[in-house]
Amino acid sequence: MSNTKDNPILLVADDDADDRFLLRSAFEESGIKGRILFVEDGLDLLAFLAKTGRHSGQHQLPGVILLDLNMPKKDGKSVLAEIKADSVFQPIPVVVFSTSKSPDEIRELYRLGANSFIVKPSSFEQLLEVMRRIGLYWMDTVVLP
Repeated sequence: MSNTKDNPILLVADDDADDRFLLRSAFEESGIKGRILFVEDGLDLLAFLAKTGRHSGQHQLPGVILLDLNMPKKDGKSVLAEIKADSVFQPIPVVVFSTSKSPDEIRELYRLGANSFIVKPSSFEQLLEVMRRIGLYWMDTVVLP
């Protein structure tokens, strides 16, 4: 199935349950069109994209991926490199969402193919605004693959 502008999927890869709860709450409050789905680590994200394992049922590919860097099993940087090296998944926009502010790391992530880099906000109000902006740009404005 291909993604549509009317029902895009925001796929969030984050291993922290509290962060996932806050992201879901901010997504729901923001009024973003589409759905939010979660995976808990890099291997689970790759399985979702490949539709293997617990993700073997039919589902559409995400319109955008929100990717945490520090995850177990396979970190975000490695996952980003694999996504962008795969001709099927390469067009999916990847927004890195991290606590890191290292200019060297940010440059490396863009070199690997990140479409955006956002520093995780410190308050729910800031998170809500970030989610609104992600929704407005990536899910309402941009034509997704």
